[in-house]
Amino acid sequence: MKQIIEGNHAASYGAKLCRVQVIAAYPITPQTQVVEKLAEFCGEGSLKARFIEVESEHSALASCIGASAAGARAFTATSAQGLALMHELLHWAAGARLPIVMVNVNRAMAPPWSIWADQTDSLSQRDTGWLQFYCSSNQEVLDSVIQAYRVSETVSLPIMLCLDAFFLSHTSEPVDLPEQDLVDAFLPRYKPQYKLDIRDPHTFGGLAGPDHYYEMRYEIQRAMEEAKGVILKTGAEFHRLFGRSYGLVEEYRTEGAGLLLIASGAIAGTARIVVDALRDAGEKVGLLRIRVFRPFPVEEVKRACQGAAKVLVVDRNLSMGYGGIFHQEVKGTLCHEPHRPLIFGAIAGLGGRDVTPRVLEEAARRALSLDRVEEEIWWLGLKK
Repeated sequence: MKQIIEGNHAASYGAKLCRVQVIAAYPITPQTQVVEKLAEFCGEGSLKARFIEVESEHSALASCIGASAAGARAFTATSAQGLALMHELLHWAAGARLPIVMVNVNRAMAPPWSIWADQTDSLSQRDTGWLQFYCSSNQEVLDSVIQAYRVSETVSLPIMLCLDAFFLSHTSEPVDLPEQDLVDAFLPRYKPQYKLDIRDPHTFGGLAGPDHYYEMRYEIQRAMEEAKGVILKTGAEFHRLFGRSYGLVEEYRTEGAGLLLIASGAIAGTARIVVDALRDAGEKVGLLRIRVFRPFPVEEVKRACQGAAKVLVVDRNLSMGYGGIFHQEVKGTLCHEPHRPLIFGAIAGLGGRDVTPRVLEEAARRALSLDRVEEEIWWLGLKK
């Protein structure tokens, strides 16, 4: 069944189809609609879940941690300052190996106050042990929620699903809502091996000395690495059942590309238009959209960039004092490649600033004209 729905509601329907059992809800613009719709589902009885109205985002994730530790499928959503308030518990959820799924509607961090799109909020949490997915359409949001639980419950790590504020969260698109029985076949009931259970007691969250802590972190890293294969296997089975396919990255017209644009989220949709226009003009340009940021798709990025002479990474985020975060990751990935391309980095769209086809095309043509990296950061669309 197809419906015209917003990106936020795509996340809500995805959680409903996954038969989540506990929802921790705290409103924050532009995420509020995600949990509002879930509250409607619970109120009308179409979703049998415990809906917990908490007093802060910190409490929201704490509730999910408790629910997941007790063996329930838990869900929450947040944005920006709310995600920052969760920081301590992000580490706890990953360290406790809990398969929580959280939707983060990417919003710029304050001050100054902003409610518009910017990926710095989620990317500043990149070292907490959460897998991170970045979506570029409402259909991908719904499908990724369903896949996220399958992946998360396989590798025992939480997943943060990200979508750009307003460009996706409040934009309506046709979305195919799969049948519940198909989702049930794809995503079986969550049955953790270990959980809080008075009939089978274990110790959870105790003190770990140097003899054990080190190995625990090693196991999380191994689970992250294992997750790459799990994501691909899960995606292949999803494609077989539902006809839609997603991987760690998405390549668009990369064959024979001398210049490769690299982007994530909604900017990638605009970049496709630019790639088509430049191809029509005779320029060999392609696009690599990074969908999964953690674990970082090292081999896929290397493979996609093999034939390119130049790479332009466009970041809607900023690591202040260095530059774009995807740019850093791509440079680190390619630094030892024997035929490393020139790697240009551009910042665009912070705080929801429009990133138009013209802005991206001008940046691409600039990259095509250069034979060396003259500046570490290009600021696209900056008002001077």
